[in-house]
Amino acid sequence: MLQTLRTLIVDDEPLAIERLQILAGQQDGISLVGTASDGASALRMVDALAPDLLLCDIAMPDLNGLEVAAAIERLDNPPAIVFVTAFDRYAVAAFEVAAVDYLLKPVSPDRLTRAVSRVREWRAAERPSKQKSKWITEFWVQNRGEMLRIDAAQVDLIEAERDYMRLHVGARSWLIHQTIKSLEARMNPDQFMRIHRSKMIRRDGIVGLKHHGDGAWSVDLGEGGVHRIGRTYLHDVKAIMHA
Repeated sequence: MLQTLRTLIVDDEPLAIERLQILAGQQDGISLVGTASDGASALRMVDALAPDLLLCDIAMPDLNGLEVAAAIERLDNPPAIVFVTAFDRYAVAAFEVAAVDYLLKPVSPDRLTRAVSRVREWRAAERPSKQKSKWITEFWVQNRGEMLRIDAAQVDLIEAERDYMRLHVGARSWLIHQTIKSLEARMNPDQFMRIHRSKMIRRDGIVGLKHHGDGAWSVDLGEGGVHRIGRTYLHDVKAIMHA
C-alpha cells in the first residue's frame, strides 16, 4: 500500500493551482493539504502543516520558489520539492535547493506520476548531511517538453552558444541558459577546466595535448574531438602534464 504524500501546492496563478489540484487528485496516494498563492504563505503553511511534498512554482512576486525551497531545506525534516514552472531558465539554480524534479507547464498526468514516483524514492533513501558542495553537481536540462537531471561528472565538454551553454555528454548535447563566466566559477576545478574563452572540458576526459608548431596547442578528447586551446589558458592546461 502506498504511503500517502501530504501535498501543498504553491502558485500565484489561480488557474495553475486549479489544474494542479485536478492532476494531483488523479494520483494514487496523494492527499492535498492546502494551497498557497505566494512564497510567504507557503512557508507559514509548511510550518503549520508539515507536508511531505511541495508542488511549487518558481516565478512568483516577492519570495520566489527558489527562495522558498532554500528556506525549507534548512528544516530538520523538509518536504520534497518538485518545481512546476513555465520556464527552463531556472534549471541551473535548481540544484542548489535539491529539487527532486522539475516540471514544465502544462504538466501531463504521466509526467506528474513520474515525479511522484521520484519523490517516493527520495523519501525512502537515506540522505547525507545537509552540508552541500559549493560546486555544481548536477544540471536540469530541457528535453522534449520535460526536464532531465544530468550528473555534472558525466559532462565531457561545455561550449558557449550566444546566451546559452551546450553540455556535451557522449554523443548527446543539451542547452542551458547560463554564461561561461558564471558557470566556470561554480564548476569544481579539480574536475573541469577552461581551455578557451568559449569552452570548458572535464579534466579526466583528456586523451592528450597536440602541438601545432606555430605556438598553438589543442586538447584531444578522444571521441569528443580535438579542441584548440586559447592562449590565455595554455599555461594552465599544459600544467596538467606536471601535476
